[in-house]
Amino acid sequence: MGTTVTDPLVGRLVDGRYEVVSRIARGGMATVYLAIDRRLDREVALKVMHPHLAEGASGGAFIARFRREARTAARLTHPGLVGVLDQGLDGETSYLTMEYVDGSTLRRRIEEQGALRVGEALRVTESVLDALAAAHRSGLVHRDVKPENVLIGSDERVRVADFGLARAVTEVTSTTTGTVLGTVAYLAPELVQHGTSDARTDVYATGVMLFEMLTGRQPFTGETAIQVAFQHVNSTVPGPSTLVDWLPSEIDELVGALAAHSADDRPLDAGAALQLVRRTRLALDDVTIDRRADVAAGITLPTATDPGEVDLPLSPDDADTSDDRAATVRVPMGDHARGGTVALPIGLGVSLAEPPARTAARRRWPLLALLTGVVAVLGLGTWWFLELGPGAYTRVPAVVELLEDDAVAALTEAGLEHRRAEAFHDDLPVGTVVSTDPGPGADVRKDGTVVLTVSKGPDLVKMPEGVVGAMQADADAALEKADLVPAYADPEHHDDAPLGQVLRAMLPDGTEAEAGADVRRGTKVTLVVSDGPAPVTVTSVVGITVEEAQEQLEPDALTVEATEAFHDSVPAGRIIDQAPAAGETAHRKDVVKVTVSKGPEMIEVPNVIQVDFESAKKQIEALGFKVDRKNSWGGLIGRVVDQSVAGGETAPKGATITLTVV
Repeated sequence: MGTTVTDPLVGRLVDGRYEVVSRIARGGMATVYLAIDRRLDREVALKVMHPHLAEGASGGAFIARFRREARTAARLTHPGLVGVLDQGLDGETSYLTMEYVDGSTLRRRIEEQGALRVGEALRVTESVLDALAAAHRSGLVHRDVKPENVLIGSDERVRVADFGLARAVTEVTSTTTGTVLGTVAYLAPELVQHGTSDARTDVYATGVMLFEMLTGRQPFTGETAIQVAFQHVNSTVPGPSTLVDWLPSEIDELVGALAAHSADDRPLDAGAALQLVRRTRLALDDVTIDRRADVAAGITLPTATDPGEVDLPLSPDDADTSDDRAATVRVPMGDHARGGTVALPIGLGVSLAEPPARTAARRRWPLLALLTGVVAVLGLGTWWFLELGPGAYTRVPAVVELLEDDAVAALTEAGLEHRRAEAFHDDLPVGTVVSTDPGPGADVRKDGTVVLTVSKGPDLVKMPEGVVGAMQADADAALEKADLVPAYADPEHHDDAPLGQVLRAMLPDGTEAEAGADVRRGTKVTLVVSDGPAPVTVTSVVGITVEEAQEQLEPDALTVEATEAFHDSVPAGRIIDQAPAAGETAHRKDVVKVTVSKGPEMIEVPNVIQVDFESAKKQIEALGFKVDRKNSWGGLIGRVVDQSVAGGETAPKGATITLTVV
């Protein structure tokens, strides 16, 4: 129904720049539109915040916080993050513009397929964690990781959207309402109980998403969204093999690590989680990687307009109980309530049952006494088992960033076994411990095993041969084959390199990327390509010699190519004309063709002695000469008795021949 309702923003021009074309989606915090950026003539995704967020006493604080978060998100540059392009305020419309991704969401993919192939689920998880790792390194936490915020482009590229929005709303509303915004199916226990979050909260949500991609359903379901949130606090996310029995234990261990109930048991951030996912993928066989759970499409957990959004309490200490809103949890539920809200006490980890009446307690005191004794005995036995018996636990020593030998010694001293794994790391040298599983400080049985992930150093590849000097398309292909990212600086003119040939290849620090050198995988290599010879304006060389012309054109790297021709007026050895003509544009290394005069053409003069003057004149003029008459004795007879150039001799074409006539 939502797509058929008229939206007043469609067709409007926001902030004098963004023309709204159509509505893409509507959520609990914002509505997303497809818009045209008139200034740059490109499609963008325009996210318009719901007006109620900017209302009231906290409205100004929200707008200021929203702007700060947008600026922080805009500084994140990673191929797996949807880029933030602009943000602004048009009247009461607070908006954000982002890259428009042509494709669909992970939510749509799960609804269409029911469950994804194991390899596809791990690929999406790796892409999400890779993007989150870039944000976590910058100190930014997403806080609302869910399939709706994972975009899959038409080229199958995975990107994460909506950094900063949930944080902007939470930072403001938490101070006035004691609530924190989230999406119920993916809320980490610490976010539900205390309103606290860090990088490990994003890791938890990613683990829940992985469970959903593998099984086609979410790990916790209930009649109401609040029941789902309650399970996150009081239960542990089960292994996916409880629903898909053929899934191997490595998958269960991976989901269990990412979605561990205690934040201390999860990887420290998305970067550490990414290494864990990659190790798991390497441990699986091809048959398992290509297999998919037999789940019919379209049976995923029902969703409302914005699936499962829930306002949850921070904690009793943080809430302002003078405001009724501070003591409730607002939960838009699934289809059963069509987005209705319910009010529940703060603290989902506390039992919701009311205490029995005092009279009933008095009637049951003998039974309670017996139960108390049983509990005491059981408690004593449990204490002995956990503290002194075989179930005793110890804590994992903090060995991250230690050398492997030192870390092994520390684990041995703590009575723990170890299993070795390796991973690339950009910063820690080879042989240094990158992470442990379980993590530092986590509880582990005294005879347990800790996985030590040891650094293999940076993930290096060889700079391919022949990039410099290759044509642009070939250089692109060579870099991409080597898992390097081609980029381009402004092209440069070059006298000898043809258009499109690579002149230089540079690393991000500005040094030359030498063939065969070790370069970190994924490094951006900037190529400078030739724009061909530079254009020059041709000067005039008409009237000078070829040698003079070559000297004149040499600074522009132009060369002279000469041909000869007779010319009646231009002296021999001088240039008659040129191509290109003076003032026209050529390029360095071009050839200027010139025609050089050989002087006038020499023609043999005929003997016209004793020929009548008129016949002699016609004969000589036909050869290109001019005729001048000189009379002797009056010239009455009309015969030629003498000529200024004797017959058989040569004279320049156009010369005047004087004939003496008697």
